[in-house]
Amino acid sequence: MDRLSSELTLGILGGGQLGRMSAMAAARLGISVVIFCPDEDSPASHVSKETIIAQYDDKAALQKFSNKVDAISYEFENIPVETIDYLNSLRQSPVLPDKTLLHVSQDRIKEKTFLNEHGINTARWNEVSNISDIENTIKQWGGAEFILKTTRFGYDGKGQIKSSLNDAVLGDFLKETTGQALIMEELVEFSCEASVIIARDIEGNSETYGPMLNEHENHILHKTTVPASLSKSIEDKTIKITTNIARYINLTGVLTVEFFICKDGSVLVNEIAPRTHNSGHWSIDACCISQFENHVRTVCGLLVGSTDRHSDATMLNLIGDDVNNIPALLDAPHACLHLYGKKQARDGRKMGHITFLKSKGA
Repeated sequence: MDRLSSELTLGILGGGQLGRMSAMAAARLGISVVIFCPDEDSPASHVSKETIIAQYDDKAALQKFSNKVDAISYEFENIPVETIDYLNSLRQSPVLPDKTLLHVSQDRIKEKTFLNEHGINTARWNEVSNISDIENTIKQWGGAEFILKTTRFGYDGKGQIKSSLNDAVLGDFLKETTGQALIMEELVEFSCEASVIIARDIEGNSETYGPMLNEHENHILHKTTVPASLSKSIEDKTIKITTNIARYINLTGVLTVEFFICKDGSVLVNEIAPRTHNSGHWSIDACCISQFENHVRTVCGLLVGSTDRHSDATMLNLIGDDVNNIPALLDAPHACLHLYGKKQARDGRKMGHITFLKSKGA
């Protein structure tokens, strides 16, 4: 875009904490933000110029939203593709990242197929719908345990189980997911999990964050550490794979790639996300330009900024009642607290995060 950033307004589909932190980053650049989401009192609405509260299929509200903004992006991948199509029909500039990435990342089968067709390794997987399919897949693979997931709308451990044929929860899961497409994934023995975030602008320039070392509890990200202390060869592999994926889809915006680092030194892609990511929250405090600012920059037509890190960092998610520990956490040196403005804590709900900084290499 040719105008000053202070003359721009960014529209964000979704009102959660990722939208909130993008809106706060936009404010640093003088960019106003309008949020579109179906929820009242959303975290992003607290820090934005305006919020349009409507369902994602409300065409009148979407047209009003489109008229108010210069660029549009989204903060999570479960925005209906039909919503993106309708907004694109109203505008000269598309919603970014474009719908190709959204379409692929919304469905685990499409995601795995896309990755494998481009020569990117994942755990073995198979589309299944019943016990017979699962039994046949186990015969092909060998072993006993596996991961079973719904192909859509799963996150933070929702819509998935670790199971075996003799596990009582398998039958319950199949009943609960009747009529839904399922994917069965091989249980991978990995040494650790990592992620890389890439920001890529409209001219094809890109910058990466990470790789970051990720630790999960109850399928929810608990802690991220950067640097990840991986070997140089593994770091290079993860960055190359992430950069290639961004190039394959001609990314404009931010993309996250999650990896399994296997004990034999091989690298498998677990998932991709067409957005900023929990594992990159440390960048707000440890980098001059955070993942959220680079999200805003790239989707608004500005050039991507440097992802250089001035500090090492450990980020802890504050989940549910963890917020009760804030006074003790703040006593730690160089602690940076971020709360998301959510009124009610409950099990599994991300209430905020805290980043602990230290000098690089210390």
